[in-house]
Amino acid sequence: MDSSSPRDSVNRVLEATSNSARLYGNGLGMIASENIISPNVKRAINSDLHGRYAEGLPGKRYYQGCEDFDTIESLGIDLAKKVFNAPFANIQSTSGTVSNIGALKALAKPGDSITAVSTADGGHISHARMGAVGLRDLHVSTYPWDENRMEPDIDGSCALIRELKPKITLVGQSVFLFPTPLKELADAAHEVGSTVMYDGAHVLGLIAGGVFQDPLREGADVMTGSSHKTFPGPQGGFLLSSNEDSKFQRKLNNSMFPGVVSSYHLHHVAGKVVALAEFEAFGKAYAQDIVKNAQAFAQALAAEGFDVLAESRGYTASHQVLTRHGDIDSGAGATAAALLEKAGIITNMNMLPGDSKAMTPSGLRLGVQELTRVGMGPREMEEVASFYARVLLQNEDVKAIKNDVHHLKSDFQHVQYCFDSEDFPAYEGM
Repeated sequence: MDSSSPRDSVNRVLEATSNSARLYGNGLGMIASENIISPNVKRAINSDLHGRYAEGLPGKRYYQGCEDFDTIESLGIDLAKKVFNAPFANIQSTSGTVSNIGALKALAKPGDSITAVSTADGGHISHARMGAVGLRDLHVSTYPWDENRMEPDIDGSCALIRELKPKITLVGQSVFLFPTPLKELADAAHEVGSTVMYDGAHVLGLIAGGVFQDPLREGADVMTGSSHKTFPGPQGGFLLSSNEDSKFQRKLNNSMFPGVVSSYHLHHVAGKVVALAEFEAFGKAYAQDIVKNAQAFAQALAAEGFDVLAESRGYTASHQVLTRHGDIDSGAGATAAALLEKAGIITNMNMLPGDSKAMTPSGLRLGVQELTRVGMGPREMEEVASFYARVLLQNEDVKAIKNDVHHLKSDFQHVQYCFDSEDFPAYEGM
């Protein structure tokens, strides 16, 4: 990159930031791990808290000046317990992966064994040796996979758990179409003294909205997750538990601080608390509409002639839809994603069952949570599916399609399922 003056560098950053906002504002954001925040969450983030520290827990800080933030975090802990129906909640995590690292630190020692979904079958990179599991030096064994049902093979996985007796039985995926058969796996895990950890990063909003599954009632001892996917808050994470034992809860809290965070981005925590309050008011309707839209979108894509995975199960029960665009490891998913971006549709290539090369996969992983957030419904899902067909099947001019994409998106510019910012007074410092 060419060198430039400090002033030029600032200008280039601000220009690129504006360009990114324009790309998503005019286009269709359909990456399954992303979402947008409400005006009130944005107000909390854009506050003086962005540069402050509050190590410890409310009332037990290493810094002065934390009384107001104690109010925020205490409220957030109570809201998280209520929204997720959890006896324990820690809201300090700065991401879903940090939540996972903290949980792994609390639940296992280096050298212990763990079972998880392989990345080839949709497991998250933090569940693998290349990620958080390797960082904690845990030995991972992966579940046999039922490709037709897009979930761990129940009998084979239970047999694996009983044979290995892992310290942690980890479930949950990055490619996550259907609820995990958790009760059966948890029964096997608890039978051999294994702790069950559920990574709900992608589906946390669906879980809180009561439309997916209820891990903490189905056998999970700990649930981790992101605060910015189907849960529509700022980037960050949650650490939740069904265990009411104070010693166990203290271990979880200590795994976050001082375990994996020091300053934990107080402005994001404040935004997270606003998002929790808004989710309590609007989350059930939002979650229901996400799943409704995902199913409508999958059906519309199939009707257009696309190879949509998991047809026998109704394609999806989450926010995600998976499509295959060519032979295994062919790179067809990467090609499709690049073409769609030229038409103003932002997606990501993704490995599907059978793929072995992350950079040349055959598929796309598509999410409808952001389109739902701005008010789109099943009718718009059909129109969006037609854009995909025009780009990838009919080879139309992408510039013409991009104009149609912009026209559709122009009617959906306001975040829904939240309070109006005008309902709240302006405060100094925000």
